[in-house]
Amino acid sequence: MRALTSRLGAGRAETRADPAPSRLKYRIQRWMLTPGIRTGLRFGLPVCAMLAAAGGYLASETRRDHLTGLYTEARAAFETRPEFMVNVMAIDGAGPSVAADIREVTALDLPLSSFDLDLAGIRDRIVDLDPVKTAAVRIRPGGILQVDVVEREPAIVWRSRDGLALLDETGAFVAELGQRSLHPDLPLIAGRGADKRAAEALRLFATARPLGDRLRGFIRVGERRWDVVLDRGQRIQLPVDSPVAALERVIAVSEVKDLLERDVAVVDLRLPSRLTVRMNAPAVEDWWRIRQLNESAY
Repeated sequence: MRALTSRLGAGRAETRADPAPSRLKYRIQRWMLTPGIRTGLRFGLPVCAMLAAAGGYLASETRRDHLTGLYTEARAAFETRPEFMVNVMAIDGAGPSVAADIREVTALDLPLSSFDLDLAGIRDRIVDLDPVKTAAVRIRPGGILQVDVVEREPAIVWRSRDGLALLDETGAFVAELGQRSLHPDLPLIAGRGADKRAAEALRLFATARPLGDRLRGFIRVGERRWDVVLDRGQRIQLPVDSPVAALERVIAVSEVKDLLERDVAVVDLRLPSRLTVRMNAPAVEDWWRIRQLNESAY
């Protein structure tokens, strides 16, 4: 009996399954232990499932339109909250006419949400106005669109084929001028290209202050040089280079020898090394008559 039991136990031992995994199962287990595979199964598989679900939901045009409408309504409700609304525009530093021009070019239909305002674009449209030198645009608390403007200051009057115009110290256009008498204190320039040399004309004007009321203006000749126009039809023809120094020289000579007080038509300094004087026609006739009298006396 004991021998039979031993044989049965041995038979069971021989038929028991091997606990070691098979080669395929072993490779699958090792593959599952790879960090990339584990991460993919932990995060990638859920993400793919969510994307697939979202794609299936958004495949319907009706659902997409519904979601778009919800987003639009939520955004509009947020942007139109009272704290984001701009109700008025305040303009500082500009005169009444310039302020009216600013309101016209901006053309804002207030109230507006601050999210709908392009501050950089508004500033650019304001700076494009001729009388405006610089501008700053910002939104103040309380729903106020603040515009701070620095206007161009008229510094010179330019006479061209189109009429009279006011320029600033850089030659930038400020405004049209109907009559010269509206700004009699500003220097007058004329000629093609004179506006591009406004800064030089202002230096000449400062140099010509000793001439006082005799000064009428400056004419740009050939877009190269200046003529100084005085009363009694007198002109001072300045050279291309260093016109300020040449004008200082003429004024110094005139103060010593009363050059400009004489019957002189033109003082020519186009050649800086040589000062040439052209007399008026009556003065030339008188000079010839005096010379002939002197010759006949001898």
